[in-house]
Amino acid sequence: MIVIAVDCMGGDHGPGVTLPACQRFLRRQPNASLLLAGQPEALAAFSHERASVVPASQVVGMEDSIEVALRKKKDSSMRVAIQQVKDGAAQAAVSAGNTGALMAVARYLLKTLEGIDRPAIATQLPNSRGGATTVLDLGANVDCTAEHLLQFAVMGSALVSVLNDDPLPTVGLLNIGEEAIKGGDEIKRAGELLRAAAKAGDLNFLGNIEGNDIFTGTADIAVCDGFVGNVALKTIEGLASMIVQFLREEYSRNLLTKLAGAVSYPVLAALKRRIDHRRYNGAALLGLRGLVFKSHGSADVVAFEQALRRAYDAASNDLLARVRARVTRAAPLLASSPLQTDIR
Repeated sequence: MIVIAVDCMGGDHGPGVTLPACQRFLRRQPNASLLLAGQPEALAAFSHERASVVPASQVVGMEDSIEVALRKKKDSSMRVAIQQVKDGAAQAAVSAGNTGALMAVARYLLKTLEGIDRPAIATQLPNSRGGATTVLDLGANVDCTAEHLLQFAVMGSALVSVLNDDPLPTVGLLNIGEEAIKGGDEIKRAGELLRAAAKAGDLNFLGNIEGNDIFTGTADIAVCDGFVGNVALKTIEGLASMIVQFLREEYSRNLLTKLAGAVSYPVLAALKRRIDHRRYNGAALLGLRGLVFKSHGSADVVAFEQALRRAYDAASNDLLARVRARVTRAAPLLASSPLQTDIR
């Protein structure tokens, strides 16, 4: 039985979304149980034999600062959910709450793996091959050194090896061009480190890739700093929403377009499903000594259930142990360029 702790109060919608998503998840996954962290009065209506409430008196708001989340809301549903992972009561935690607060609280409680300086946020984005490209970092780290990007590549490889059952997923370094001479100094140095890792057999590094390669699936993993990754993510989400809205409007203009829409409905439905970002909700916070997954703050029931499924899959496939093993194997390489790290 896989146990997942859920921050039921976080996100834009709180229990209005998280509780129905939990019900759907439990119906579809008989080998899972849930620990629901939140204010008991808000969760009183929820009932399931494989779910129990863990009381939390406070809620981290979407506008709360990291300091507030860490110092002033020590009994928040977010913190209580992550505490279940630290205590061994749950194998993973899921929250749709404030990203910065979630990363700070998770890092404070769980600490980072040996050899990892900064955790990264990783998720999958759809590509034209019918699969998905894993991109990291998506916003946890705005300014990254070459060593950080190498760490992200190592952790991303572990994640994709679990998701795709592929021991050697391909890695690309997101850049402004494919040539090794392109990009700033840190990007160039990151390329050197990644090529060294490939030579040592620690990574399957393809070289530099460009933004369009995320969609074409040139590499299984796209590595970048958090600023670039977050902009890419939000752009893709916005584009997907625009396409769906455009098709809806175009095929409802008049009788002729309605007929055309009816004829092409199977194709349009497949396209809509392919680009539906809710199917890819649930980003892993990699590099921690525990599994934590971030759901989009505005997630609906379908999207939040997907985040729960991602956490379940990660726990049942022992993602944490695989990441730890990859990091341990790459330890000599990661230690070859010492970092001025934060105290864990």
